[in-house]
Amino acid sequence: MHPLARLDLSCVWHPFTQMQDWLQREPIVISSGQGALLRDVRGRTYLDANSSIWTNLHGHRHPVLDRALSRQLKKIAHSSALGLANGPAALLASKLVAVANHGPARNSKNHPRLEKVFFSDDGSTAIEVALKLAYEFCRRTGRSRRPRFLSLDAAYHGDTVGAVSLGHIDLFHQRYQGLLFKSDKVMSPACYRCPYNRARPERADAREYRRCQWECIGELEKKFEAAKKRRNPITAFVFEPLIQGAAGMLAHPSGWLRQAAEIARGHGALLIADEVMTGFGRTGTEVRGQKSEVRGQKSWLGLFACQHEQVRPDFLALAKGLTGGYLPMAATLTTQTVFDAFLGEYKDYKTFFHGHSYTGNQLGAAAALASLEILSTPASQHARQALEQGMKQELADLWDSPNIGDIRQVGLVAGIELVSNWRTRQPFPPARQMGIRVCQSMARRGVLTRPIGNVIVLMPPYCTTRRQLQRMIEVLRESVQEVCG
Repeated sequence: MHPLARLDLSCVWHPFTQMQDWLQREPIVISSGQGALLRDVRGRTYLDANSSIWTNLHGHRHPVLDRALSRQLKKIAHSSALGLANGPAALLASKLVAVANHGPARNSKNHPRLEKVFFSDDGSTAIEVALKLAYEFCRRTGRSRRPRFLSLDAAYHGDTVGAVSLGHIDLFHQRYQGLLFKSDKVMSPACYRCPYNRARPERADAREYRRCQWECIGELEKKFEAAKKRRNPITAFVFEPLIQGAAGMLAHPSGWLRQAAEIARGHGALLIADEVMTGFGRTGTEVRGQKSEVRGQKSWLGLFACQHEQVRPDFLALAKGLTGGYLPMAATLTTQTVFDAFLGEYKDYKTFFHGHSYTGNQLGAAAALASLEILSTPASQHARQALEQGMKQELADLWDSPNIGDIRQVGLVAGIELVSNWRTRQPFPPARQMGIRVCQSMARRGVLTRPIGNVIVLMPPYCTTRRQLQRMIEVLRESVQEVCG
């Protein structure tokens, strides 16, 4: 066994990992990376098929990002944001405000501009900031003495106590109920296992989907109406736009986000968009619109999932790809109206009493600025468009597998759901660990990803070549055949 593997087994406790299983075998120890490739301490190479858990945008050791960090290191690595400002953080905040407000928003009166940025460390803290700000804003403005939050069934918004309170995945959240505040949930608009919709994905005539009566939207409306009748209205609606990541890459039908936002706004609720996973081009590069909406253009560049349906939330939580996958950093964007509710004389104690030691870290901000620069180049936009189309074409070849029930792709994110029988959608029992076993088989063939239950995730870096993409999907097919028989 390699000495570093032995040290890991001796000392490290890994996240979301049954350590009893982990201790049974020598782990893969990553030593370096280049582009879409990772290399371990034994010299073996692997394709990074999930962008190092959804964080790496442009590939490993990208020269633009490397240079940006090197330049910043020659100045300073970090100084406190408590009582001090710094250039990289200020520039990044300005850039984020610009890209978040780019393009039209439906009914701009109800979708105000995002003007202020609060920096933190990761996705959980970005949501925690939004949660605390929304809670106190509602109390200070008289919207509610006891603000209530609504999120989707199977929601996952992070692992801090507030973020866990918004989650509804029993496997992750149920055991912590004694620590949490209560939040409401509403059905997720996940078509494949929708109790109302029995259409077969891709294997049947698309006309079957016309039977959908948007029951998920009806359930959302009922939830808001019921809360209103009880005179305890919902004050904020929390959601991952277009696709729910940790729930199993549950893709939402086109139009759901727009309708859901209108319902929430109509009932006076704030919108909290969790774009920790979906942001920075992950859900696609081109946003369709009317010719008159953006300087006569038919489409425009949007980096966030909300922009695909012209929804601008009151709070936008960002992390993961913010720094291109180089450093832990997060941001929560909000409106001037929310910001103003925290202004007052020192003696009024209206300050937002929340913060982090590494808030506005210069290295993270420098990496994020470089990443945004890359994302805005025509070459990067074209590469993302080509990768998105390539994924769609290559994934189509997997539909003939009897153990693949659904393939859900939104932009450059794909979830491939394994089932014991595609006709009945019968899932594999969790004890069989089919997703884990398929990913282990893929690793032996040189492709690394991590499952969500029986859903295999493909989320490659934007620099992935067509041949590398083909190899990822070839290996997935081979591994499903090996494990499922």
